[in-house]
Amino acid sequence: METEKLDVKLIALDLDDTLLNDERQITDGNVAALQECADRGIYVVLCSGRAEDAILPFVRRLEIAGKEAGRFIIAINGCSIFDMHKRQQIFCRKVESDILIKTNEIAESFGYKSEVYTPDTIYYAEENEWTRLDVDMCGLKGQKVENYGDFIKKGFTKMLVPGKPEDLQKLQEILRKEFGERAVIFTSKPYFLEILPPNCGKGEAVTWLSKELGFGVEKTLGFGDSMNDESLIRMAGFGVAMTNGRAEIKKIADFVTEADNNNDGIAKFLQKYVL
Repeated sequence: METEKLDVKLIALDLDDTLLNDERQITDGNVAALQECADRGIYVVLCSGRAEDAILPFVRRLEIAGKEAGRFIIAINGCSIFDMHKRQQIFCRKVESDILIKTNEIAESFGYKSEVYTPDTIYYAEENEWTRLDVDMCGLKGQKVENYGDFIKKGFTKMLVPGKPEDLQKLQEILRKEFGERAVIFTSKPYFLEILPPNCGKGEAVTWLSKELGFGVEKTLGFGDSMNDESLIRMAGFGVAMTNGRAEIKKIADFVTEADNNNDGIAKFLQKYVL
């Protein structure tokens, strides 16, 4: 019996441990399936915690940016949507400056340094092993800033505190009590604590973009594996968790892939349910 196909007009894809394998590469199988989707006019939108410039190498790997279906990327976990054809940001949300300042103070009391992001650069007060880890993972420029405390007052889309997982769990509890609903605070990886604007996540960004494109979020398909994909999995018309994903994400998903991120999990799902 043939599997019933999903009515999908936009596919949003997390990168790490979802579209990317453990070597942080997109497999040939995933490339071919997503190119076929774009050829059919289905929007293919990379949807990452990374900043815009750090997403572009993966857009180039897919070779779809020149098509209408490949023109958008969602960055900073939904705080920014970038139109590559217009070469401009079409959606942006920032964390309020007082939250950035207070977070930095509390992080320093734990012995850690915070970082803030622009589309092409990570800024920090001093370089250390944690900032180097983030720069290496993101593929962005890293830049030390004099008077970092004044620098962050203008507000940024995201602040990140890298550190030991056990310390970040304690820091996360403190910050959530401090700011309540004024900020979204979570660990994207055990050693990365992220501070984002409220009511702003991958799911909210996909909802906004799908409405702008005229078909609504019910025609969207979202793939993810971790807690920064929670709103995407929950709010997309069809939420798909990777089989290698966290148990909490698989629990709220509409589907779970049969194969993991190292074995064309996305391509196999798309071939079965979309293509």
